[in-house]
Amino acid sequence: MTSTVYDVDTIQNWAARMSDSVMQRTPELKHKWEYDNGVIFKGMELVYELTQDHKYLDYIRTNMDFFIEEAGSIRGYTVDEYNIDHVNNGKLLFPLYRATGEERYRIAADLLRQQLMNHPRTSEGAFWHKQIYPYQIWLDGLYMGAPFYAEYIREFADIKDYSDVTQQFKLCYQHTRDPQTGLLYHAWDEKKEQPWCDPETGLSKNFWGRSIGWFVMALVDVLDILPEDHEDRDAIIQMLTETMEALMKVQDQESGVFYQVLNLPDAKGNYLESSASCMILYAVTKGLRKGYLPERYRVKMEQIRNGIIEEFITITEEGLINLNKTCQVAGLGGKDKRDGTYAYYISEPIICNDPKGIGAFILAMAEVELLNQPVK
Repeated sequence: MTSTVYDVDTIQNWAARMSDSVMQRTPELKHKWEYDNGVIFKGMELVYELTQDHKYLDYIRTNMDFFIEEAGSIRGYTVDEYNIDHVNNGKLLFPLYRATGEERYRIAADLLRQQLMNHPRTSEGAFWHKQIYPYQIWLDGLYMGAPFYAEYIREFADIKDYSDVTQQFKLCYQHTRDPQTGLLYHAWDEKKEQPWCDPETGLSKNFWGRSIGWFVMALVDVLDILPEDHEDRDAIIQMLTETMEALMKVQDQESGVFYQVLNLPDAKGNYLESSASCMILYAVTKGLRKGYLPERYRVKMEQIRNGIIEEFITITEEGLINLNKTCQVAGLGGKDKRDGTYAYYISEPIICNDPKGIGAFILAMAEVELLNQPVK
């Protein structure tokens, strides 16, 4: 497959350009049933909507079909692992089912819904991040589980009760939000016993950029699905507006983008990080387009967009797009005993073309194009 070479002096078509780069570099994404590939596929779904070029939908289907078997089982996936990350790719089953009518996509969605029906929860009803991380809410998990859950209800459920979806956000927000800064801590342990948490509050120690990025992306995506008259809709919008206000206070004024650890710009080793910046851009732009955020955010949107291009993007001689300065991974606890300290967050590898960052970049730039389309 060859990619299109674009005029590198423009800032147009970034979402399609990055999608084309992905398809040329990695024609097949079949290594694992992995949540980060789902972020790329969601971006390409938006690019397909923008361009109506079937190569993007075909790429999604080809790569999802490595996993979705004829009987609807998912290769490499087991329900009773109870890992909320494994739900994320299920978001692509809905457009594939609509496009093809193939029952295996619906059966696979039923399987992921079955996981959520039995997924372990905190005493108040929030999903554990994973069975191996008991009694813990991580911001990341809201993006992995909630939009799929809401869309499953809309598409397939007999009773359209979204309250369990909105409850996930309310509990997460209640337990992770810092009243002083308005920022959200990466995670909360209900039992207050994990080595990484404060023994009095159960909270992790830092405001990690990508974790809040996952959360705000989840908010705008669930608002796509949540009925206009749902009793919690205003609360979800309020979470978005409050969190965005807090994020804009820690935006780097010179570059327009965001740090790995958001509120410590001057700390030794901290760096401007691309995936968080792209996720925040996606949420700001979609929030503007859908009317959840006021028009004054347009200036912020432009600052972040321009900053991402200038700070993180390079283009190869072949015209392929690179996204630089992405934190490869960050978590808490587990076999590596990740302690959530500032030193930990800046110690993880910083890489080029990480799928999470690429997917967020495609999503964000597609939203910018949608926002800037002429009104018909």
